[in-house]
Amino acid sequence: MSIYQTILERRSIRRFKQAIVDFDALDRCVNAARLAPTANNRQRLQYIIVTKEPGLSSVFSSLSWAGYLEPRWEPGPGERPTAYIVILADGPLKALGCDAGAAAENIVLTALDAGVGACILGSVEPEKVKKALSIPDTLRPILIVALGYPDERPVTVDFKGSVRYWRDENGVHRVPKRSLEAIRHIETYKT
Repeated sequence: MSIYQTILERRSIRRFKQAIVDFDALDRCVNAARLAPTANNRQRLQYIIVTKEPGLSSVFSSLSWAGYLEPRWEPGPGERPTAYIVILADGPLKALGCDAGAAAENIVLTALDAGVGACILGSVEPEKVKKALSIPDTLRPILIVALGYPDERPVTVDFKGSVRYWRDENGVHRVPKRSLEAIRHIETYKT
């Protein structure tokens, strides 16, 4: 599959099969993350791969899932991720958000290439994660990528005034996306 086709296929996965993700696939994800661009080539990110208990449960309990779904929703016991990659930042957040976003996307695309689904989560209780994973005070978790083999296939739908995603009557996750024509401007901004 081409990189472009992979990007078109990529969706955030929030329901996972309970199969163990191959460690080599996770290691490739971290390797891809470390090669992502960083501001001034500072390379201020580090990563923790979590695949075992109690780490899996600790990380899971520190996250908020699918904020638009009501009532409050999170994967059930048979749907939870079987791995996480915790992205750690060293120092002030200036530019680190861009660095972490680029690294996270490299993780997601590399995972998808291995048949592994992923969801980037920024709604994290950092102190809880730090304590659970023995993270030193000089580092802080800024993004967590949940990983596992997908047990759902979210679909995109045409944007109709709201970016709020939902699950339909069959439990299919539907994600509104703006059209290319709605966001693309050529040469100058045109309304």
